[in-house]
Amino acid sequence: MKRFLGQKKILRIYIDNQDKYEGKPLWEEILKKAKDLDLAGATVFKGVAGIGAHSEIRSFNVFTISQELPLVIEIIDSENKIINFIDKIDFMISEGITTMSDTQVIKYKHK
Repeated sequence: MKRFLGQKKILRIYIDNQDKYEGKPLWEEILKKAKDLDLAGATVFKGVAGIGAHSEIRSFNVFTISQELPLVIEIIDSENKIINFIDKIDFMISEGITTMSDTQVIKYKHK
C-alpha cells in the first residue's frame, strides 16, 4: 500500500470518555465518521489520568461510579483528508483540543 507511505499528518483529538454527540459516545461517532470518509485508520487511547480544559484532575477512582477519563483519538492520513475530516466533525466536539503535526510513514503492512 504505497499510497500510505511518505509524508503524512497526525491528527490528535483530546476529549474525555463522557463526551457525547446526540446521546452516543463522541469517540464512537468520530470513528464512524473517519470510516465513512475512508481515512487510513484511527486509534482511541484511554488515559489513566489527565487535567482537562477546566483544570480539573480526572483519573480512575474505584469509589466513583462514573469515571471521567481522558481520551485521545489519533488519525494518520494526508493533509487534505485530515482537513476535510476536521471540517466534517468540528460541530460534534463541544469541548476538547485538536492538534495536527507532521509524520513520516515508513512502513505500512496490510493483508
